[in-house]
Amino acid sequence: MANIEIRSDVSGSVWKIITGIGDTIEPGGTLMIIESMKMEIPVICEEGGTVQKFTVAETDAVNEGQVVAVLSK
Repeated sequence: MANIEIRSDVSGSVWKIITGIGDTIEPGGTLMIIESMKMEIPVICEEGGTVQKFTVAETDAVNEGQVVAVLSK
């Protein structure tokens, strides 16, 4: 089983986590919303899979390129 690391495209804070552990997400699906400079930016999965874990929680600060979730294929 391959793990897929999902990374934030921007620095900001986690505004809302939309999916849950064990949820299946399709390619192009949104995992969470990052707030950066008063804008809401979705974290979109390029590949589909099952959510295994989140490495952040709502309100956490995140950096650009930081792993925010791990999916399994």
